[in-house]
Amino acid sequence: MSLRSCFRCRVVWGYGWSYRVAWSETGHSDMRILVACEFSGTVRDAFAALGHDAWSCDILPTEKPGNHYQGDVREFLGLGWDLMVAHPPCTYLSRAGARWWGSEERQALGWDAAAFVAQLYHCDIPMVAIENPIGKLNRLWRYPDQTIQPYDFGHPYSKATCLWLKNLPPLMATEIHARHTPFLPSNTGKGKRAGQKSSPGVAKNAHDASRTFPGIAAAMANQWGGDIRAKQAA
Repeated sequence: MSLRSCFRCRVVWGYGWSYRVAWSETGHSDMRILVACEFSGTVRDAFAALGHDAWSCDILPTEKPGNHYQGDVREFLGLGWDLMVAHPPCTYLSRAGARWWGSEERQALGWDAAAFVAQLYHCDIPMVAIENPIGKLNRLWRYPDQTIQPYDFGHPYSKATCLWLKNLPPLMATEIHARHTPFLPSNTGKGKRAGQKSSPGVAKNAHDASRTFPGIAAAMANQWGGDIRAKQAA
């Protein structure tokens, strides 16, 4: 069976709402956390700060000291993790590249990227959160369980981020900013030429754009892992 067929079949059978049971049995205890496709260490360090055994993994080295596997994350999925937060590459999935979706080459690359997402979501790790911007996954797979914004987690920016959750509850907002500005460039092409309002954004490059906001990372760690430092000290 091809990756394309495998992706479609597994997605049909992979959807469910069993998070209340699975998460309540494991959350707020000592957990092994894998943060896939992260070089910044932001989410890893948020979980580690609360006492969890957290590791990041990326083909790039980590930007700051901490537990990190450098390489293909699929080689490390079977190491007994309780929870994985994954940030798979969105280059061929994001709506920002929609103008090139008609290309056969880009379509094939999009299928490969979606198949990688399916491998992460359907691995044996009991709790999984897949993070990606709005884009092809909505069509090739399904709509996300939740779409979050930085301005709901203490940052004065907008940047729609989708979450596909396996055995995890949706994130709850922690600090809402009523006033916010776009973090990424918007309407810089056809929309701007048509007179629509545009914004250059705040992110300076692709690495800046891919980093998880600390407020969102803290919400993931607190709500999905919990602070277990007092329990460890007892």
